[in-house]
Amino acid sequence: MARISALGTSVPPHRLTQADAAVAVADSMNLSPRKTAALHDLFDRAEVDTRFCVLEPASLKNKRSLSETMNLYRVHAEQLSLSAVRRCLKEAQVRPDQIDLVITCSCTGMLLPSLSLLIARELGFRSNVRRMPITEAGCSGGAYALARAADYVRAFPEARVLIIAVELPSLTMQTHDQSSSNVVACALFGDGAAAALIEGECVEPLAEHETLEIVDTHSEVFPDSLEDLGFDLREGGLHIVLSRLVPEIVSKNAPQVIERFLRNSGLSKDKLAFFVLHPGGRKVLDALSASLVLERESTEISREVLRTYGNQSSASVLFVLEQTLARSRVEGYGLLAAFGPGITMELCLLHRATSEAGRVEVPAERVLAS
Repeated sequence: MARISALGTSVPPHRLTQADAAVAVADSMNLSPRKTAALHDLFDRAEVDTRFCVLEPASLKNKRSLSETMNLYRVHAEQLSLSAVRRCLKEAQVRPDQIDLVITCSCTGMLLPSLSLLIARELGFRSNVRRMPITEAGCSGGAYALARAADYVRAFPEARVLIIAVELPSLTMQTHDQSSSNVVACALFGDGAAAALIEGECVEPLAEHETLEIVDTHSEVFPDSLEDLGFDLREGGLHIVLSRLVPEIVSKNAPQVIERFLRNSGLSKDKLAFFVLHPGGRKVLDALSASLVLERESTEISREVLRTYGNQSSASVLFVLEQTLARSRVEGYGLLAAFGPGITMELCLLHRATSEAGRVEVPAERVLAS
């Protein structure tokens, strides 16, 4: 068993409304009146009301060198991560020196030494704590990290794994780039960090906590989609690669993969009690919801996280999971799904209960194979 024992999230202090974001981006791009009107229309339809930024909104349009951007990333990624981790460990009543593996996940900046070492120095992890930095999984990173943590505690059932997903997309915003991909990205992304604690079955759980188990995981690469989603690293920083075909690719491929994944566990979609879907954007959520024939309420928390925080890349799905657990007492099986560059999809089958009743067993050999 791999148990999600606690979650913690954090956002920076600067709150930016969608209207203010549209004005700032349009001004920085020096757009014609016709293109300015089109930009405001796109921002209005993104279904993002607010997002949070590590810098003052007025400074977003300032042009920075790659070195300046990475220096800002180091300072703010560490601060946000520390806040999320402290909340997570406090909820779990776990000390930093009880962590056996730290998985850090981010695609909006690069640190060497890694973020995990900065956090270890500040919080006092053991000197022999294991570390796994994930830098290239994009928006699927949070789900990917959950899967790797589950693998680890199945191999070492007495272990505790700490996941840290931190993204600062505001530092990658290319406000002088008028491409449609960049304008869409400016309308969607926000900054934030999330932490999750995963424990093996030999770790005694807190008596008052319910059980949230990672039953099974799956990774899938969609065919012929390698060039449709990602980042290009150029002299001025990271430039988004975002094809308009992404919603279509998701709706075409995701349902059959999800059906096969659930069938392997003896389940079907109608047996799922809840969905934790990465809020990549309104069109992706609409396409996924339509292709899976989901009721609106199944995606409402994902949509609310998108409205309140924007797309926070790898951290987003953990924000949705935290909100799902806090606002709903539903028990049973749930599906966590996120999409990343490639295009890839990461799936986690979750089971939430106050007892072991109704749980299915997944053969160990298939867990390892997946």
